[in-house]
Amino acid sequence: MMTWFHNARLIDPEAGQERTGTLLVRDGMIAEIDGPCPEGAEQIDCKGKCLAPGIVDMGVQVGEPGAQHKESLRTAGLAAAKGGVTTIVMRPDTDPAIDTPEVLEYVTRRATARTPVNIRAMATLTRGRAGREMSEIGFLMDAGAVAFSDGGNVTADTKILARCMSYAKGLGALIVGHPQDQGLSRGACATSGKFASLRGLPAVSPMAERMGFDRDMGLVEMTGVRYHADQVTCARTLPALERAKANGLDVTAGISIHHLTLNELDVGDYRTFFKFTPPLRHEDDRRAMVGGVASGLIDIICSMHTPQDEESKRLPFEEAAAGAVGLETMLPAAMRLYHSEGVPLPQIWRAMSLNPARRLGLPGGRLSVGAPGDLVLFDPDAPFVLDRFTLQSKSKNTPFDGARMEGRVLATYVGGVCVHRQKG
Repeated sequence: MMTWFHNARLIDPEAGQERTGTLLVRDGMIAEIDGPCPEGAEQIDCKGKCLAPGIVDMGVQVGEPGAQHKESLRTAGLAAAKGGVTTIVMRPDTDPAIDTPEVLEYVTRRATARTPVNIRAMATLTRGRAGREMSEIGFLMDAGAVAFSDGGNVTADTKILARCMSYAKGLGALIVGHPQDQGLSRGACATSGKFASLRGLPAVSPMAERMGFDRDMGLVEMTGVRYHADQVTCARTLPALERAKANGLDVTAGISIHHLTLNELDVGDYRTFFKFTPPLRHEDDRRAMVGGVASGLIDIICSMHTPQDEESKRLPFEEAAAGAVGLETMLPAAMRLYHSEGVPLPQIWRAMSLNPARRLGLPGGRLSVGAPGDLVLFDPDAPFVLDRFTLQSKSKNTPFDGARMEGRVLATYVGGVCVHRQKG
């Protein structure tokens, strides 16, 4: 089975360049770049549009098991394919949580049978994400867990977290932390400042993130564990992140596409589709985060896909569930960084594809011979108005409903097989 892509604008995050060329996928793998079309190959004319490695999304919540009414493995897979995401990395905050090899194997089997894209899973750091007893990290790694995280449930007991990190270090496991001081952030739904005061919303200082990050960095320095901060959203955290990297700690940091493209003012008159954890930040923070991505200080961009049903969102802002779907909107939202902020496409794809694949030890994220034929063909300039009811996700809680956006996925390939093609 061979597919030859020609007249393509190749986006190569590994080389940091974009250029016109051809690419051959044979038996699910990239076999040749800038070579002639072999006899018998299917020819795809890219018509000058962008061909890039498929997105590796490192922050996806799937409702199955426990909340299939919000999102199932099947609908998450369809949404990913439509959004150019070829690898989903599931967060372990399911019900029951992914804290035993049995639950992990159950999820993996169902995902393989029901989704057109690759799905890998994180497992919990502590049993039930309760922060009291360490999960079976070794057995879970053997069962295929790519990282360990309790998600937004920050382990308050520093001694327990230190033991988990020490054990993970011995196994070479990656811990994904949520830097936040729980005492300061408890009950908050906005970032402290004039806007939160005028709206009467309980708020948290950005220092809560910085303090949580500083604590985690102290433990990383003590244990030597591999660590990834799932969301760094405040300018005050960046100097601490830079120091940690300069000191040789094995640390990376990520951010959601929503925190890169939206700010606290987008909440407007208590619009709950704009409620996130952590809350949206000041514009100065958002611009600092864009600069962090452009410079490479912030390593990874993810969707932080969090489906919520209508009943969870149609509540007063304080009581509404946090989060938004993002699998289908991640690519067009990222084009705002390209068109408005001047971040080059190879750098954006480095953060959305190459870096998460490298951090998790996955083979994707590259346009090179021997890499998987996981590709996205997209038009970065195609304009459209987003209608949330056209989304493949079961839940429709997107902050971009009715927004004018640029960037359409034309086709998505997993192992050289087309799993989505735009109609028309």
